[in-house]
Amino acid sequence: MSWAIDVKRVLRIGAFLWCLFGVATVHAASVAFLNPGRADEPFWRDYSRFMQAAANNLGMQLDIYYSERDRHRMVDQARQLLSGAQRPDYLLFVNEEYAAPEILRLSKSSGVKLFLLHNSLTADQQQLLGQPREKYANWIGSMVANDEEAGFLMADQLIREYQARHGKGAVDLLAFAGMRLTPVSQAREQGMRRALAAYPEVKLRQMVLGDWSRQRAYEQAQQLLPRYPQTRLIWSANDEMAFGAMRAVQERGGVPGSDVLFSALNSSAEVLQARMDGRVSALVAGHFTLGGWAMVLLHDYDAGVDFAAHGGIDRREPLFRLFDKAQAQRLLQHVQKRGYDLDFRRFSLVGRKGATDYQFSLQPLLD
Repeated sequence: MSWAIDVKRVLRIGAFLWCLFGVATVHAASVAFLNPGRADEPFWRDYSRFMQAAANNLGMQLDIYYSERDRHRMVDQARQLLSGAQRPDYLLFVNEEYAAPEILRLSKSSGVKLFLLHNSLTADQQQLLGQPREKYANWIGSMVANDEEAGFLMADQLIREYQARHGKGAVDLLAFAGMRLTPVSQAREQGMRRALAAYPEVKLRQMVLGDWSRQRAYEQAQQLLPRYPQTRLIWSANDEMAFGAMRAVQERGGVPGSDVLFSALNSSAEVLQARMDGRVSALVAGHFTLGGWAMVLLHDYDAGVDFAAHGGIDRREPLFRLFDKAQAQRLLQHVQKRGYDLDFRRFSLVGRKGATDYQFSLQPLLD
């Protein structure tokens, strides 16, 4: 019997085995995200950019589909993705305009795992659909931010800033909420009203729905400011509406940050700069990172680390925080860097024995 080794044959077998098993180890989980915003909308563009940075860093494939604020288009996109020949491993979707139940129904028998993001289910929807992994086994989890707290923080800081300058006398406030059928808008409004309950001297003269739009808020403010000429505080559920109302104040000869104080929410370069120069007196931000943290959860789930055992399947992350001028400057420096200069793998629990929960935070973007 000859024990001579056929080197070429061994190399061929080795190459075959590497290809056979290597493909499995380098498989990149594919994720599709149904972005409910417009492709040119600063917040949703930044939201997607943070997600893409996470995907690149974690070795995942991410495709983003913008609905352009069209509910029917978003549902059609979900239908195509869930019934097509090349289906993603995971679908991230938002309960914008209460679309979640329809998207979940479309997912039945698709083989795609779903993760709800950004907007939670309403109480009625929750009663009908239950929790993730119950009626829809392929709906594996959800994650939202602390939007009620965000609304509270903005209103509370706005009032505190005014009273620090002028004392605790009566003052008029106008409010610009987002959309009626958007849970995050409702939550932020609830937070604002909770803050106002502690300041009876602050009079909410009127709240309008600005649809998150700068132009719409501008047109509404043109009507509201002459109606309530003593307005000194403007609360806004996002930055775009704040800038729209700000334009109307300026056209009437007012100075934002002096004659009228503004709150805003988001982390666009424009609003961070406005906080730095004082035009915005109360800024809350942080939820633009939600999609990126969801990518970390899906990365780990795909690797066999189920986030259900590390904080649960229905998650509310305390991501919102107030920003002073120095913090706004530091965040602006990070958001302008490629990949946010952030290693998302440090937040993963893969290979970390004894880890209990995820530690998602904005702090690395402020260091």
